[in-house]
Amino acid sequence: MQSTNKIRQILLYLLLGFISQFSTWAQVKSGPMLGYSEMKEVLIWVQTQKPSEVQIKYWEKGTDPSKTAHLSTSFNTQKAQANIAKIIADEMSMGKKYSYEVWVDRKKVNFDYPLEFQTQALWQYRSDPPSFSFAVGSCNYINEEATDRPGRPYGGADEIYQAIYQKKPDFMIWGGDNFYYREADWNTRTGMIHRNDHTRGQKSMQPLLASTHHYAIWDDHDYGPNDADRSFALKHTSLELFKLYWGNPNFIFPNEAVTGMFQWADVEFFMMDDRWFKAPNDEKNPSKDYFGQKQLQWLLDALTTSRASFKIVVNGGQVINPAKVFENMANYEQEHTQLLKEIKNRNIPGVLFISGDRHWSSFWKMERPGTYPLYDLTVSPLTAGTAIPAPQDLNSMLVPGTVTKERSFAYITVSGPLKDRILEINLVNAEGKELWKQRITSSQLK
Repeated sequence: MQSTNKIRQILLYLLLGFISQFSTWAQVKSGPMLGYSEMKEVLIWVQTQKPSEVQIKYWEKGTDPSKTAHLSTSFNTQKAQANIAKIIADEMSMGKKYSYEVWVDRKKVNFDYPLEFQTQALWQYRSDPPSFSFAVGSCNYINEEATDRPGRPYGGADEIYQAIYQKKPDFMIWGGDNFYYREADWNTRTGMIHRNDHTRGQKSMQPLLASTHHYAIWDDHDYGPNDADRSFALKHTSLELFKLYWGNPNFIFPNEAVTGMFQWADVEFFMMDDRWFKAPNDEKNPSKDYFGQKQLQWLLDALTTSRASFKIVVNGGQVINPAKVFENMANYEQEHTQLLKEIKNRNIPGVLFISGDRHWSSFWKMERPGTYPLYDLTVSPLTAGTAIPAPQDLNSMLVPGTVTKERSFAYITVSGPLKDRILEINLVNAEGKELWKQRITSSQLK
């Protein structure tokens, strides 16, 4: 009898422990997600189930948290802001890795995967820049039966998040169409919040969100309807929610566009907006806006000022591909010509492009007489459906052997001495298998 009671007590203890852990975990709706990382601060994003008080406790890895931990300023989430907290960790050393905990209503939330972030190193005037890695993906579709089109589900292969996570990139760039607004979403703020919540809450995505820093741009589907342009009626609402759900470090134009930039080691990333200022595709005018002159001039000036080894321009649509299909920049003749001409006339070294959108991955090389070639890496899709190239896509600028019609992401490493940095691109499928590889050195882009 005593033995039976003892067993019951143990089972009750285990059950209460499970309930306690589940109840604390359940207070978090999605996240934590890491936003930007700089030398002096890091952004951590958390969404709670209901209005709550959120804090982050963090300490340098390998140290005793009872002696070295810092506690962030508390943040009270509100329903009007989708119960989202964006917390700044600002008591750190440069070039260090940290463990952290999420506390909701003064209770620690337990997760079954690591919570870690890092600060960037101060290497300038001291050493060669550190090696680093990052992932790139676009076109991320999460199925939802109530709002999906009838028939075969469009999304799939969510094991790709685990494949990215296992690569342990320092950060990830989301290259647009990071989720897909449906007809029930894009006409109201309520619908937009639902779609953001539905995608961000994907369980298989959470470990990747928690320990990899994330930066994003948008394309048409996470801005508004298919092929949405500057005329989209709820563009300001869409911008509000982009800023709420992502953790980019800056936005160049107040209350306009998602344009911004960030630096990691000796590489600068120019995050472009191909929607906010864009004229309708059907406008019959070769001088019609793509980036728009205000954004284009900023880009050219920022590239001119930059001293980065690689200057990576991230855009939703393809830039180098000369095929006038779908929403390639080649359809916007005046701006396309202006951009390429000015990069050459200003003698800007180190420029290359990253794009998404097309639902098939590829690598492009544009030879330019008298100067270095321009490259464009297209990475698409992550979990959305795949497509095939149009006949016009199969042109001389397409690097042979790089057309990939399966779900994939790019894993990119940057290494080597400052005077000759090496950028290596690996295209990887949802199972983690390498599909092809390309290598560029900074000395080749001068």
